[in-house]
Amino acid sequence: MDPVAALAFARELIDVDSTTGTEQACGRLLSQRLTGLGYAVAEQSVSDGRFNVFATIETPTVVLSTHFDCVPPFFPSTLRDGRLYGRGACDAKGILAAQVAASQRLRAQEERRVGLLFVVGEERGSDGASAANNGAPGSRFLVNGEPTSSKLATGTRGILRVKLRAHGRAGHSAAPHQFESAIEKLVDALVRLRELQLPTDPLFGETFYTVGIIEGGVAPNVVPAQASAEVMFRIVGDAAEVLAAAKTLEPLVDVEEVLRVPPMRLYTLPGMPAESFPFTTDIPLLSTWGAPLLFGPGSFLVAHTDDEYLDVAEFDASIDAYVRLVTALLSAPQ
Repeated sequence: MDPVAALAFARELIDVDSTTGTEQACGRLLSQRLTGLGYAVAEQSVSDGRFNVFATIETPTVVLSTHFDCVPPFFPSTLRDGRLYGRGACDAKGILAAQVAASQRLRAQEERRVGLLFVVGEERGSDGASAANNGAPGSRFLVNGEPTSSKLATGTRGILRVKLRAHGRAGHSAAPHQFESAIEKLVDALVRLRELQLPTDPLFGETFYTVGIIEGGVAPNVVPAQASAEVMFRIVGDAAEVLAAAKTLEPLVDVEEVLRVPPMRLYTLPGMPAESFPFTTDIPLLSTWGAPLLFGPGSFLVAHTDDEYLDVAEFDASIDAYVRLVTALLSAPQ
């Protein structure tokens, strides 16, 4: 698969909407294309007709992996000014296409010990990776793909996702003092959230967070009885320490843990640029697939944006980089 064909494959993938929860059509496309290239393809069931795609030639020593679900909103691919635009261009369908192209180049060199694992659900809880962890083939190395600006990651942050729930007493908004506003309680809790003392780490830096979702109320003229917010902490150490800090927001709100993923220190190779990254990946949930590395073209700073893109030159170069990475790992001493 030359770079031109790889770019066309990336566009084909991007043009199929695979917003998390609706990955079925993209999964079928992947299965068909990889089967057509001569891989043995297994579809690992996850939920609601959604499935991971695992492709091999022989039992793999190294597995290249990424996800094919995307955040909303979907928008199709365009190619202009040397950039590939579209949802998933760099996170992570462009990466997926580069990994397939690298595997094909290695096959052309008679190297058949490379597997391909493409999972669903990474953007909303990593249920695909969790399912995949029960079916690892005994590989020595896992090269996960996320937009790292074509650098190896020395480490990635973890996450702690919590839901804050406020409760009040509904009533007519013409007499707000007679009732109890859940939204006012939630706002007070969110203001206090800014003042929490959170852990720091020499490699990752400070813990930070995003309030991603706020819900509450039923009508403008009703004092709201319920309100909630979802908060994503990007953690640098033990999630329990951050959860304990969040619990100090009680009794203004109930604090419910939704998801935790630990921070990771990752395998690197001499001579390749490397740095730590503040995002979280599927790697902690793919613990049975071998020593983990993280590498991919593109910047996470344009992922999830309305103009997500991947430079075509970097995309082309990443195919060679994946080949070099896999070759080095295949020759690594036991």
